[in-house]
Amino acid sequence: MQRTVLVLLFDGVQSLDVTGPTEVFNGASYALGDPTGGYRVRTAAPDGRPVRTSSGLLLVPDTDLAGAPSAHVLVVPGGDGEGPAQESVVAWLREHGAGAERLVSVCTGAVLLARAGFLDGRRATTHWAYCDALAREHPAVTVDPDPIFVRDGAIATSAGVTAGIDLALALVEEDHGREVALTIARHLVVYLRRPGNQAQFSAALAAQTASRAPLREVQRWVVEHPAADLSVDALAARAALSPRHFARAFRAETGVTPGRYVERVRVEHARRLLEETADGIEEVSRRCGYRTPEALRRAFVRTVGAPPADYRRRFRPPS
Repeated sequence: MQRTVLVLLFDGVQSLDVTGPTEVFNGASYALGDPTGGYRVRTAAPDGRPVRTSSGLLLVPDTDLAGAPSAHVLVVPGGDGEGPAQESVVAWLREHGAGAERLVSVCTGAVLLARAGFLDGRRATTHWAYCDALAREHPAVTVDPDPIFVRDGAIATSAGVTAGIDLALALVEEDHGREVALTIARHLVVYLRRPGNQAQFSAALAAQTASRAPLREVQRWVVEHPAADLSVDALAARAALSPRHFARAFRAETGVTPGRYVERVRVEHARRLLEETADGIEEVSRRCGYRTPEALRRAFVRTVGAPPADYRRRFRPPS
């Protein structure tokens, strides 16, 4: 059965929020080898006229909101500011959104879903820069700023821009299987689908950059040498500070303790090795600075939410 995907458009919409998921859903027919399978993607704008994206592109919708087809998947992209067009989208969502089997937002599209009342009592995410505002303006929503996408029942919200591609691939996998999703990912030159609970930032970006040069050098050293001795004593010596002074200064300038920063970097490195190499868990542990596979497993579960072996089975592409 071919499923209908409806993507809402409005002036100021983020173009990649529209085109990223659209390319994924359209790619399903190619991956399935059946032009009548997969998804039928349609777009709709408030008055049916072309809309200007935030980057200046002109998008021509298939129809206006009044003539929008019923949808299995309703995609609400993000965009700049607020205006009559977004108000029209919110009003339409209140009346028609519940008719979709899945409600999906990309980036600040979560704000429109929240304004329409669909996120009350649910867990959601959005672009990191807007998480605080979403939580403040909609206290009934449990906003999680870390994952690249969150699924709560029939509603799925994703972080900024490219996270919409990851979410769309996850939906395709649910509908058509892992091989179809991986075929689409390869076709789009997306190396591999990221798990929804992966952080929006790499470990290096998630922490603030220290203002003092010796501490910045320590941050760089940790990222480039995850298997080295990264104890507080060793890092303090590299920064030419006492361990106590170093630990206090590092946390003050980066927002995390040295130990937490090291763990994030090592787990991120382990995740890449599990995805990209055939190294055994013991070798991955060694390359990431863990003395035993059990130490890696504990850190991985604490950070990613799954053991390394389970993560590899799900997210490493077949040979």
